[in-house]
Amino acid sequence: MADGFSVVLGKERHARPIVASILVIQTKYIGDMVLTSAVVRNLRLSFPGARITILCTPGLCSFVVAQKIADDALGFDRRGKGKGLLARLSEYYDLIGELRRRRFDLTIDLSDSRTSRLLHGLVGAPLRVGFEPPENPLRFWERQPANIFAEPSGPEGPHYLHRYLSPLRALNINVTDATPRLEPTAGAREEAKELLAVNELIGNAYIAVHAGARFEGRCWQPQHFATVIDEIFAARGLRALLIGGPDETESEKTILASTVSPAVSLVGRVSLETLVALLSNALIFLGNESGPMHLAASTGTPVVGLYGLTPPDVWSPVGVPHRTLAPPLPCQCVAAGMCMPNNPGRVYCVHRLRVDDVVAATLDLIDVAQNRGLRAEATRP
Repeated sequence: MADGFSVVLGKERHARPIVASILVIQTKYIGDMVLTSAVVRNLRLSFPGARITILCTPGLCSFVVAQKIADDALGFDRRGKGKGLLARLSEYYDLIGELRRRRFDLTIDLSDSRTSRLLHGLVGAPLRVGFEPPENPLRFWERQPANIFAEPSGPEGPHYLHRYLSPLRALNINVTDATPRLEPTAGAREEAKELLAVNELIGNAYIAVHAGARFEGRCWQPQHFATVIDEIFAARGLRALLIGGPDETESEKTILASTVSPAVSLVGRVSLETLVALLSNALIFLGNESGPMHLAASTGTPVVGLYGLTPPDVWSPVGVPHRTLAPPLPCQCVAAGMCMPNNPGRVYCVHRLRVDDVVAATLDLIDVAQNRGLRAEATRP
């Protein structure tokens, strides 16, 4: 445990609590989990002997463990779509029972939702860190189960990384390494190597392109991506590798039908672990503000990120050279009848980004990435 560790519990300061088991509640998306990896890394530095578990969305459990973000992961679907009341109550009962059996010494609620606060309180750990004030005001019947309170944002700025690191400050833990970093697993490296060979792609000589996002309103038009891909190929000779999930095949089809350059697609065909390896081998990443963008940055790959209503200073790539493009706001609606103001999932401001601007930013970052690679080669013994 780090020297001088102490926490403020209520109005009293307690030194050196025994922490052997930690639960981090993070039931949001891939990008959130990438940022959470930095939180866990700093927890390990202060509690080197503790076992760290993450409560996450079920689809991320194997990824969390494979990438060594945590020692263990438990799956929980915070939305519970398609489940009846009895099934949902049974799920809650089983989960709470499992969490209580593990006897956590410290729990940290990064999700900061009504559901996560309920679980946070029922786990019953002696040390419980939550945000004060919470992201959404508590209803009159709700209570904040935390007994250690983290500020909702850090002094460094509004970026969500600083929000997620704030519980460490509440625990009086010095953040020594705030950059999210993921390393491809050995198996993923081999699979990526085979996929690149089959598709005649050379490492550090292709651009990874992600035209999808969890919310439709964050997606730049696929035909525009196709134009950028062709212009990059014509100007630099770099081929594009399309990546994305199984539910993003429509944009994939549009791009492949619209490009004249030899683009390659692995949309919906690789695991998240293999995707990390493919992104780490790319020269740069080009895509919408989404989970794969943050995955790319975590591997050290430079990023061109396309934004709509979401402010880049809140969700920009961390720790790598990057270019972020966003339309000036407020704007005249470009999708009347479709947009829902103040809802990032249903506001199509990203459609106002100009192809020429995206091409220019991408070419500029390619030059930066290639020069960086040349400098790295020159410094090798």
